[in-house]
Amino acid sequence: MLTVLEICAGGGGQALGLEDAGFEAVGLVENDRHACATLRANRPGWRVLESDVRALDSAEFRGVDLFAGGVPCPPFSVAGKQLGSDDERDLFPTALRLIEHIQPRAVLLENVPGLATRRFSDYRRRLATRLSALDYWLDWRVLNASEFGVSQLRPRFILVAVKRHLSPYYSWPVPSGPGRPVGEVLADLMGANGWSGVADWAAAANDMAPTLVGGSKKHGGADLGPTRARAAWQKLRVNGLSLADAPPGPDFPAQAMPRLTLRMTARLQGFPDSWQFEGGKTAAYRQVGNALPPPVAEAVGASLRKALMEEKPTYNLDEQLPLRAQTV
Repeated sequence: MLTVLEICAGGGGQALGLEDAGFEAVGLVENDRHACATLRANRPGWRVLESDVRALDSAEFRGVDLFAGGVPCPPFSVAGKQLGSDDERDLFPTALRLIEHIQPRAVLLENVPGLATRRFSDYRRRLATRLSALDYWLDWRVLNASEFGVSQLRPRFILVAVKRHLSPYYSWPVPSGPGRPVGEVLADLMGANGWSGVADWAAAANDMAPTLVGGSKKHGGADLGPTRARAAWQKLRVNGLSLADAPPGPDFPAQAMPRLTLRMTARLQGFPDSWQFEGGKTAAYRQVGNALPPPVAEAVGASLRKALMEEKPTYNLDEQLPLRAQTV
């Protein structure tokens, strides 16, 4: 089986998707104790390294097939100050150092779509220069989770790199289809405690969810995001001010706007219901809201797996969007 080392593993969204794509995690590095507890609780066999990634001893991971990570997004998020390399939380330099030492055959790094904007074109160019010097071919795209069966409008910046001789074998995943409306996805959970208004609510919540915002340790709590995001939730008849501990019961007014539970947000993020999150409500929701949806990770992972196995792409060349390898 192909191996993967993942940094900034969080609550396991990317790790779960890569597992489904056929990768074995030989190490998951994460400094948040609640997220580490989540990883251990769901996959006792995974080797979870609870530490600062900057202190990782890379020697034992040299030669893994895939190096993956969702490095912190606040340096590039439109919700923040977009300080980029001037932000203390920018871990791309650490990731590049580890890639240089470990020499994986492939790389997968994800972040917020802000990293794809013109403001960070020089930053992307520097990343490309470093990776090219290490004999990698690379490309990036902004993929929306809603095109891969996730019921959420969640664009993510995805950078992939493979050793140059493997580049003819890589092709971007073809979208699997749109996610279902929020009401359809959550009706069973929302009605689990006997709320009489669930059918009308499900019919009204007939669109995709806006992007879930997990926040950071510096900012954000167990709510569905800033004012603009809450307005989008209101159109779906969801109260986004906070998360509920349980679905609405029989005494909850039929026409009132319910709140989502943690389990509901996890399902909207593409996690299976069997995936349990450790920590209090805020800590657990941060893991959900900051995750790469597993279906997106699985789709990109499957494409990388084919490249690593040197399987020729089967896509129609006329349908592939132009590669950005030369215009990073």
